[in-house]
Amino acid sequence: MRDEPSNPVPAKSFNSLETNKTIVLDFIDKAVNQGNIDAAGERYIQHNPNIADGADGFKAYLQQLKQSFPLVRGEVKRIFAEGDFVIVHMHAKREPEEEGLAIVDIFRMKDSKLVEHWEVRQPIAESKLHANSMI
Repeated sequence: MRDEPSNPVPAKSFNSLETNKTIVLDFIDKAVNQGNIDAAGERYIQHNPNIADGADGFKAYLQQLKQSFPLVRGEVKRIFAEGDFVIVHMHAKREPEEEGLAIVDIFRMKDSKLVEHWEVRQPIAESKLHANSMI
């Protein structure tokens, strides 16, 4: 397994946590919303089984996504940071008229760079059990 061992995460200062959140928000805006394929750093461990590992794998995925869906957008609804991790709850749409996806991205940071990514996604659907939104 390529994952680095999980060690107890030392407490970070509020400023470094806010900086990490800002870096991730900037990355999402540049990569997803603007199609900047250079937004990924050199070392980028990918856990999404549909995207090749590394920065080049992410860049190829993003390039294909923007070609197929030029209007793709991601809107961050919530963002949390703890230690070296930033977690984002996002509403993503490939086309403006679709309901889209509820996505949770987990990024691991190192030296102010995004170095690892996990993702969970689910199509947005209305519940027959309650009126709560997925986003």
